[in-house]
Amino acid sequence: MRYLAVLAALALPLAPAFAQEAAKSAAVVPKPAALIADGMPDIPAELASATRPYMENRGAGFAGWHPVDKSMLISTRFGNTTQIHRVANPMGARKQITFEEEPVGGAVWSPKTGDLMLVQKDIGGNEFYQIYAMKNGRLELLTDGKSRNGLSAWAKDGSLIAYTSTRRNGRDSDIYLMDPRNPASNRMVAEVQGGGWSFLDFAPDKSWGLVGKYTSVQKSDFFRLDLATGAMAPIGDHSRTVSHGGGKFAPDGTIWITSDEGSEFERLGTLDPATGKFTPRGPAEQWDVSTFDMAEDGSFIAYTINEAGMSKLRILDVKSGKVRTVDGLPAGIIGGVEIAPWGEIGITFTSARSAADAFSVDPKTLKVTRWTESETGGLDVTQNVEPQLVKVKSFDDLEVSGFLYRPDPAKFPGKRPLIMNVHGGPEAQSRPGFMGRTNYLINELGVAVFFPNVRGSTGYGKTFVSLDNGPFKREDSVKDMGAFLDHLAKDATLDPARFGLTGGSYGGYMCYAAAIHYADKLRANLCVVAISNFVTFLENTQDYRRDLRRVEYGDERDPAQRAKLIEISPLTRVAEIKKPLFVVTGANDPRVPASEADQIVAAVRKNGGSAWHLVGTNEGHGFAKKENADYNFWASLLFWQQYLLN
Repeated sequence: MRYLAVLAALALPLAPAFAQEAAKSAAVVPKPAALIADGMPDIPAELASATRPYMENRGAGFAGWHPVDKSMLISTRFGNTTQIHRVANPMGARKQITFEEEPVGGAVWSPKTGDLMLVQKDIGGNEFYQIYAMKNGRLELLTDGKSRNGLSAWAKDGSLIAYTSTRRNGRDSDIYLMDPRNPASNRMVAEVQGGGWSFLDFAPDKSWGLVGKYTSVQKSDFFRLDLATGAMAPIGDHSRTVSHGGGKFAPDGTIWITSDEGSEFERLGTLDPATGKFTPRGPAEQWDVSTFDMAEDGSFIAYTINEAGMSKLRILDVKSGKVRTVDGLPAGIIGGVEIAPWGEIGITFTSARSAADAFSVDPKTLKVTRWTESETGGLDVTQNVEPQLVKVKSFDDLEVSGFLYRPDPAKFPGKRPLIMNVHGGPEAQSRPGFMGRTNYLINELGVAVFFPNVRGSTGYGKTFVSLDNGPFKREDSVKDMGAFLDHLAKDATLDPARFGLTGGSYGGYMCYAAAIHYADKLRANLCVVAISNFVTFLENTQDYRRDLRRVEYGDERDPAQRAKLIEISPLTRVAEIKKPLFVVTGANDPRVPASEADQIVAAVRKNGGSAWHLVGTNEGHGFAKKENADYNFWASLLFWQQYLLN
């Protein structure tokens, strides 16, 4: 205080400027140190204050059961990053277990004894995951600290884990075995080629393991791996294009999987390891079986189906084949299904009016019990709008659909602005879950938000998901966006003069493409971790995933495909981007390198266009740290207010 008084006395001419600068600093949100905000304005403090309740929601994801004390592991955030917590009983206190600077989203106790917990964690979003053992409050590194590792399975007696690692050459996901209580026991059991390998489960006698090789969303194959010799034998005919999923051994050695063999959708059934024959079990579902788990005694299986984006939880009695449906949950999305040794089913559930939370289901009575109730910033989330399913015929009469969230017409009369939000993948699906921060746009600004599922999305059968494959079909999915825009422009409650579009990853490519193809229909585009040039993307994405992406997008080494990839790349037609652009990227992104953002921002600006650019130097494929995600959201609001809502 005395210093300021002396300053005021000795330097009176500077005092007004000093006060003005202090007032200016107080009026803006401090930018997190790890963010680079290039060519964009400061965030007004009043904007952050207005949105505060929407920034304080959090979810809780079911992560697993403790086999002895019957407590539940969940992942949730109380600080800047998601960490692992323990809940002793339904609606009990959430006791934090991990206290890392980086997010920790997954953990698993050792079977039978629960004496050891393993977790996976990367650094700065680089996705080079390491496996750790939690010991006395600290994480003890079990892997090499450099390569990309994936914890795959734990033997049912808790003596052994299987995991994949790229440590040999940075590209191939070889298979390793280890007793995690004795890290010196680590050994590579199978050297493979490619990045799509995973160890699915140990046979009951641990003599062999079921291994999966993922090639594309349409093709995945199973192998029998001899754990003593490392010999790998294919199961079934691998020349066929069939998708397999899951892979769990029953106590009697029966293998349960999901497969689209002979069907448009993934069905639940059993696999004969000698012949590779798939036998469907249970009812013939008309939608994909998304995930499943088997009771420890093999008596029943809990599985979910994805019915037009909504989840249904079913229980199959293995002996009788009878199926019951759990009706104690509202319409929403179910994930993380795991059956405890005593039979209780743990799940994560979320919906438009419910943040993600952990629940359990009694397999006998089907009673649903809530274990967590996550904070929602004091907001009454039951007032959130439910989405409307919108179906449209595209340019070739293919039906495509999406979910439209409309603002309350009583609060926001007249034609409303709209933001289309395109999912990534492209093998993914927009589903009607909790909107989090996006609810501010809908509830407070009166912005309608539409989530399309263009061709190539999962959830609508194997034919639909293949319709955008390769460079020569790629822009058919772009045309689907045009069909949606034309349809929504005719909606009497929407204002076609105020349409914007956003998307991340592959949805980010769609964002750039829309800025070019539909410049007359869109006022602004916000593109996140986005592909701007398919050739440079394929050349610079991490080695372990390059071949997997070539199957989807095309092979840049083939001259004809390379020429087409360049032709359809947004960077090739960047001169046609005339509307304001906001580009968000993570400096450590292993999937879509930051160079993809750098080159399009430079090109847009060179052409005299407007491009904001936000870079997270400690982030990867999306912002995972709360302080960064908050600032990113405020910046996006400022962008939409300036270019869409004005």
